[in-house]
Amino acid sequence: MPVAHVVAINLECPDPAALAHFWAAMLDGEVAVETPDFCAVKAGELLLGAVRVDDYRPPTWPSGERSQQMHLDLAVDDPGGLDDAEARAIGLGAVSEEQQPVPDRFRVLRDPAGHPFCLRR
Repeated sequence: MPVAHVVAINLECPDPAALAHFWAAMLDGEVAVETPDFCAVKAGELLLGAVRVDDYRPPTWPSGERSQQMHLDLAVDDPGGLDDAEARAIGLGAVSEEQQPVPDRFRVLRDPAGHPFCLRR
């Protein structure tokens, strides 16, 4: 029996509402909590929170100047594959990284607050 299970992951950002709406669209979830300083997306059993930090500075991947702080890997179920999933994520506000270590297996992008994440097949 596990000691605990994950119920929420929180990401620091300058604009919780914008980040929450991005992740709600990405994960086909819903914004369940929305305040000026904290928003939460319900995606299945998981809550993905966005917490306002006034002095927020995004990670600098692949440079180690500021660590990734957190990295989400998302499985792509899209029949169009990675190209289509990447295009859809960019359409929602993600930015594709220039450096793509293994582009045929996963794509590295950043959410609107600069957190790196991967789309995997």
